[in-house]
Amino acid sequence: MAASREAVLTALKTVNDPATDTDIVASGVMRALNVDATGAVRFVMEIPPALADAYAQAKAQAEAALAQVDGIGKVSIVLTGHSEKAPPPDLKPQRAAEPSGPQKIPGIDRILAVASGKGGVGKSTVSANLACALAQQGRRVGLLDADVYGPSQPRMLGVSGRPASPDGKTILPMRNHGVTMMSIGLMTNEDQAVVWRGPMLMGALQQMMTQVQWGALDVLIVDLPPGTGDVQMTLAQKAQVDGAIIVSTPQDVALLDARKGIDMFNQLKVPILGMIENMSTHICTNCGHEEHVFGHGGVAAEAAKMGVPLLAEVPLDLQIRLASDGGAPITVSQPDSAQAASFQAIAKALIDGGHA
Repeated sequence: MAASREAVLTALKTVNDPATDTDIVASGVMRALNVDATGAVRFVMEIPPALADAYAQAKAQAEAALAQVDGIGKVSIVLTGHSEKAPPPDLKPQRAAEPSGPQKIPGIDRILAVASGKGGVGKSTVSANLACALAQQGRRVGLLDADVYGPSQPRMLGVSGRPASPDGKTILPMRNHGVTMMSIGLMTNEDQAVVWRGPMLMGALQQMMTQVQWGALDVLIVDLPPGTGDVQMTLAQKAQVDGAIIVSTPQDVALLDARKGIDMFNQLKVPILGMIENMSTHICTNCGHEEHVFGHGGVAAEAAKMGVPLLAEVPLDLQIRLASDGGAPITVSQPDSAQAASFQAIAKALIDGGHA
């Protein structure tokens, strides 16, 4: 009987990644895993060229670990990498974009937008944790940080440095925790403001969608800025967006703005896949008392009114915030915790529904 994908992943988790403090599965260096009916195992390890010798040893360790698994047939591991010496591309548009209808981005099966009507509701935290949770469940995941004025995904995913561009046109994205990521924050200093008008925003977004070498992805998560502006319209008009997830806190003020975001997607003919109530409840770590700081049930009522699923009620929890600030979302740093369970449930619901 051929070995299962889970058995293969369990074996590979015993192999350390030379460049990180984690294994080759958690670090995301392993890509395109395939286990066929005969037990043959194939995957690619995307490595920094400077560490080729160290990764050759990791490859040998992986082969030895897989040899101990019953039902494993032929093992094929390919080491690949690209040069990081090329300068990053200029994301400022050189000419006005030509109008066209929504297009499917080559290599990307689905695009999901994570949106909110107002800022401060935890949309980026949800995006980062959802991307990592989907990757943990075997999906090939990309994360596009389209919040141009307030890019936070480099910090949340623990990514630094500037993306390379071999030819000055194609952009090589960054990768961590099994997620391929691109953000305007990687092109600027952390404390540098992006002072751009609408046309520059739209041009930068189009380049990050179409000129980034995303590879083959099951799903691209797009972390949108709050509101209903240029970035949201450009995304829906230029790319084929398969669905939107609305994040809101329970209070009426947040829901007022969330309804505007929902109406915008309806006008742009983007289906709403569900809503997430973030900061839904707080449980005191000292006494266990549960308190609904921002109220409770408002998002559930809105979802029921719209006839869309309430995907999760995510608690207001210090560990979620600390994990994101530390560059390893709670689904990565504490995958078995109650706090991570909400995001893992969202990922499972999206996969089961054929949306991711």
